Amino acid sequence: MSKHTIVVCDHIHEAGLNILKNCEDINYVFAADIDKVKLLDVIKDADVAITRSSTDVDEKFLNAAVNLKAIIRAGVGYDNVDIDGCSKRGIIAMNVPTANTIAAVELTMAHMLSCMRKFPYAHNQLKIDRVWKREDWYGNELYGKKLGVIGFGNIGHRVALRAKAFEMDVITYDPYIPSTKATDLGIKYTTNFDDILACDIITIHTPKNKETIDMISFDEIKKMKDGVVLINCARGGLYNEEALVENLKSGKIAMAGIDVFKKEPAINHPLLDLPNVTVTAHLGANTKESQKEISIQSANNAIESARGISYPNALNLPIDESKIPTFVKPYIELTQKMAFLLAQISKSEIRAIEVSAEGELGDYVDSLQTFASVGVLNVSSGNSVNYVNANFIAKEKGIELSTKSSANSSGYKNKVTIKITTPKGAKTISGTVFGEDVQRIVELDGFVIDVEPKGKMIIMKNKDIPGVVGKVGNILGENKINISDFRLSRGKEGTALAVILIDEKANSKVISDLDSLEASIAVASAEI
Repeated sequence: MSKHTIVVCDHIHEAGLNILKNCEDINYVFAADIDKVKLLDVIKDADVAITRSSTDVDEKFLNAAVNLKAIIRAGVGYDNVDIDGCSKRGIIAMNVPTANTIAAVELTMAHMLSCMRKFPYAHNQLKIDRVWKREDWYGNELYGKKLGVIGFGNIGHRVALRAKAFEMDVITYDPYIPSTKATDLGIKYTTNFDDILACDIITIHTPKNKETIDMISFDEIKKMKDGVVLINCARGGLYNEEALVENLKSGKIAMAGIDVFKKEPAINHPLLDLPNVTVTAHLGANTKESQKEISIQSANNAIESARGISYPNALNLPIDESKIPTFVKPYIELTQKMAFLLAQISKSEIRAIEVSAEGELGDYVDSLQTFASVGVLNVSSGNSVNYVNANFIAKEKGIELSTKSSANSSGYKNKVTIKITTPKGAKTISGTVFGEDVQRIVELDGFVIDVEPKGKMIIMKNKDIPGVVGKVGNILGENKINISDFRLSRGKEGTALAVILIDEKANSKVISDLDSLEASIAVASAEI
């Protein structure tokens, strides 16, 4: 069995390393402790690399990494990754943006409370100065205050919910979400940025791009209430730092809670000299829990990209990510996973790939087509297909690509369906996303099911007669294969479909034994 080489260039939590070590088809190389010059010799064999901030993914790195298909930046930030350089070489660059969500949310609340009650200064007076003066520390309560949340994504909406628990009046501004995402949670939604500027406390949770740099500057602060409190635990430069310093000095801004700076490390920043600022050294992801989760997600994402299954949280997508609503992004990953699964169970020449989308998702069906092509073609093209070359390779192979979009007709708010045509006929698979990112396969070849697109599985179509489930269980038990989940769907004309999730991969003998059952119509194994 050929193995994919994954090189870990920087230190990550042991939990992620253990995942890589225990993966049969992965050649795991730990290179975090070697000199960065020597790393260039090691990286030449890598299919995928995992980095953090200690390794610059620059021209030297990319020139050395001649076999690299993907790179995982283990964390949210990716300032040290040359995204354009990756794209030119057909390398998919990814980050791990959600693993530190709770850590960033809780740090935001900590800064908010610290600003309102001046905890750091009260702490220092008692512990360092050994002075007991309660009268110096009359703060303010969060209760009843109006909080403006700029950006209502993974972090922003959780901050809003926690603020609601403090009985604050919360309003959000985010032009890239449907208003119902906020209002369904009891949060006010506005398209008028001045509504945010009128709040008692403002916190920002947006990515850093041309639209958001200096989003709060001199003109915006002039419109704010006297004594406003500003929080930034997102990205340095979203608030203009010169404007912050000037208005903190004048008292226009009563307090600011800052975790991030335009240039870091910020050990000589003028904000550090002010008595009305709480600061931390970019600690948004600094919890033990988030570091473990970052490591686990990075390892799993590296394995998926090495196998060509999917490229979660790709930074160099073939579409303008700023124009993709938040709700579409999990469908991108789901589409590629479903296509990868469908191609595995088809085991035949692909002649056509059709992608259909229902609901609001229909506006993005052309983009989803690219991701479906990546999933399908990576089964038949040796994991050499990515977002950059997928459509070119499909055309080269004479595969017809098509899309359809329609209004909601299945009962799901949004649904994506992939149909692939081979000389043996057509196969279809459908999926949807519940909540923010709960991905589910909901239909396979006309059978209604509910399966998470993850793990090793056996897919078996059989005659709907008594005793089949027991015989399947006996065969798997005899081969010491543990069943983690068993999903059964009954169809028309006396047929049934079983999707069996298993802990160990089924070998050809197991598949043959299952296929030899009298009730069996078709059996296939797959892994996502």
